Amino acid sequence: MVSSPIENTSAKRDPSILRALGPGLVTGAADDDPSGIATYSQVGAEFGFAFGWTMLFSYPLMTAVQGLSAGIGAVSGKGLAKNLKLHYHRWFAYGAMALLFTANFVNIGADLAAMGAALRLLVGGPEVAYALLFGVLCATIQVFVPYPAYVNVLKWLTLSLFAYVAVVLAAEVPWGKALGGLVIPTFELNGDHFTAIVAILGTTISPYLFFWQAGEEVEELRNRKLARLRRNPEAAGPELGRIRMDTAVGMGFSNIVALCIIIAAGATLHANGDTQIETSAQAAEALKPVAGDFAFAIFAAGIIGTGLLAVPVLAGSAAYAVAECFGWPEGLDKKLKDAKAFYATIVIATLGSVAVTMLGLDPIRALFWSAVVNGVLATPIIILMVLMARNPAIMGELKAPRWMVYVSAFTAVVMALSTLGMLLL
Repeated sequence: MVSSPIENTSAKRDPSILRALGPGLVTGAADDDPSGIATYSQVGAEFGFAFGWTMLFSYPLMTAVQGLSAGIGAVSGKGLAKNLKLHYHRWFAYGAMALLFTANFVNIGADLAAMGAALRLLVGGPEVAYALLFGVLCATIQVFVPYPAYVNVLKWLTLSLFAYVAVVLAAEVPWGKALGGLVIPTFELNGDHFTAIVAILGTTISPYLFFWQAGEEVEELRNRKLARLRRNPEAAGPELGRIRMDTAVGMGFSNIVALCIIIAAGATLHANGDTQIETSAQAAEALKPVAGDFAFAIFAAGIIGTGLLAVPVLAGSAAYAVAECFGWPEGLDKKLKDAKAFYATIVIATLGSVAVTMLGLDPIRALFWSAVVNGVLATPIIILMVLMARNPAIMGELKAPRWMVYVSAFTAVVMALSTLGMLLL
């Protein structure tokens, strides 16, 4: 997503759009994880279509911020934590790593619990056992499936998000009101509205996605045997173009799906008076008497599909941050014997988080505080990313364009003010 005079290079581009889509598409799709589905469902149930505009508002923000993270990874050949440690103070990296791991640990547990609950709704049975099985499946895939095949698995899992498009098509939507909520901003200076904004922004612009996409861009270079882009800036144009398109498409896909969830909840749950939805599984269950068995089954199945996509991204981003901080070999393209600590972090983050479910912790309170941690962490991380993206020691001649820097800085301000508003009002 970075730009420079070399972007107009005549080097041959890959003609296949599908081949160009990768880290950005997976990152955007993983953004709509089961906890995100719960957030968007609650916003739609409580406020109807009133917050649809946030999807248009957040799109350029998340595209710019994810573009920075992708560019830093591809140009420098290093992830965010490693760049923080090398070019700034190491305690920045350690602090970010600790907060990220904590927030991801809680988020993974909540997502696995939601997946277990969704499967119980569909077929019956013990949801805690299902959550554990899903955790084992996600960890096994990351540890033992070769990287090229693993990436393809994640790409195919993005199709599960079309479940929420199907739910909208199945529901009776008053499109005039829905489009009004999309283009006419509605906001009040009170705690409920600030909490909704923080929940939406914390779910949409999450720090774990920054670390994940930066790490995946590094792996994409290794997988295709390319050097970090700053070593050969004259030939970097096609790769920068791929990153730009991949990120724009991935973030657009993410927000379209999120908008569909808000509209579906607004047209069914809100219209029926169901204004308090605490989990994604509860949202699916509440849909059944309102929108019918088809919408219920599709919604519940989508929770499982998005969880299978998001849990590895959450665990993987935590593992990248931890390994980069401690100088361990890292990367999903490495074999288990060559990156034991990296893969051990993935397993611990995935299976250990099942304790969130097994210990009976309130997943809603856990997710609330996870969102607060993400909101607090996002602001300084975005600021540091802005500094990194303009730092010639990291980016060489391929510094990020000023528009991307300004939009990302604005995003940090919005995230900070929203978090303060939620905590103070």
